[in-house]
Amino acid sequence: MRIANIERKTKETEIAIEINLDGTGDYQINTGIGFFDHMLTQIAVHGLCDLKIKAVGDLQIDPHHTVEDCGLVIGSAFGKALGDKAGIERAASAFYPMDDALAQAVVDFSGRPYSVIKVNWSAPTVGGLDTTLVEHFFQSFSVGSGSNLHLQVHYGKDNHHIAEAMFKAFARAAMAATRIDPRRSGKIPSSKGVI
Repeated sequence: MRIANIERKTKETEIAIEINLDGTGDYQINTGIGFFDHMLTQIAVHGLCDLKIKAVGDLQIDPHHTVEDCGLVIGSAFGKALGDKAGIERAASAFYPMDDALAQAVVDFSGRPYSVIKVNWSAPTVGGLDTTLVEHFFQSFSVGSGSNLHLQVHYGKDNHHIAEAMFKAFARAAMAATRIDPRRSGKIPSSKGVI
């Protein structure tokens, strides 16, 4: 079972994450940020991972620390659950449409954190959240998981649809990249023999 439990406590946030990469999409998510909870739910439902997230952050300041730290801890949970990454596909891509918006995600659990995010927002906020924090979440996930993540929104007008397409495309790509390929027979998916 590819399961991880991670807790992280700082002066800004207290976060507990449980993930099962081989789940069925069950979730319990509470970050105190309604729109963010809705987006994180997409990772579970469309990535078919079971995900429990409890986050308490300094929302009296703003959502920045909570979103950033959730990205880091969720990424770390992915990395821990993947272990040495033996047998996984490692890299995958996915498109996802959401009404007027179309997003594409490409992820490689390469051990090398790097993210490129290209999106044109129609307004500076979505669901009460700064749109920059949507991008920052994915950047933090990349760092926490040691993944190479590229996200591009090809077009879209409604910020809610844009953000949701991004999360759904990411979830689908992550699901495909973490899938076990029986042809690998437990081998590390790298010509170096290690990731």
